[in-house]
Amino acid sequence: MSGVARRTVVAAGGAGLASAALAGCGSSDAEGGTVTGGTDGAPRAPLAKTVDIPVGGGKVLADKGVVITQPKAGEYKAFSSKCTHAGCAVSEVKDGVIICPCHQSRFDMSDGSVTSGPATAPLPPEPIEVTGEEISFG
Repeated sequence: MSGVARRTVVAAGGAGLASAALAGCGSSDAEGGTVTGGTDGAPRAPLAKTVDIPVGGGKVLADKGVVITQPKAGEYKAFSSKCTHAGCAVSEVKDGVIICPCHQSRFDMSDGSVTSGPATAPLPPEPIEVTGEEISFG
């Protein structure tokens, strides 16, 4: 048997298909149309409404893996809801900090930095977009 192994051809063909599929992911209409996501082109659902995020507070969206805060009126921030210490999900935003219930790490709601450990790394920021009253991944 000579030539290229079957698995090499399958892997190369799969990479081409993956590239084609990824090329169709996520688009934005230049005139402010619907932002789509996924390979099916379905509209992305908003994460939250701006009225759901209190000024000086925030909301943990555990099912989306994100915590959204509003440090100052009209300023929205988003971070991963996964604690950088042991990977637990943060549970609440209170008194200006994002709190992890597992080991009580606390993160500043305005920039995700650690305010008290045991975590030593900040919560990674998540890109969001505010359009009118809706907040979605950016």
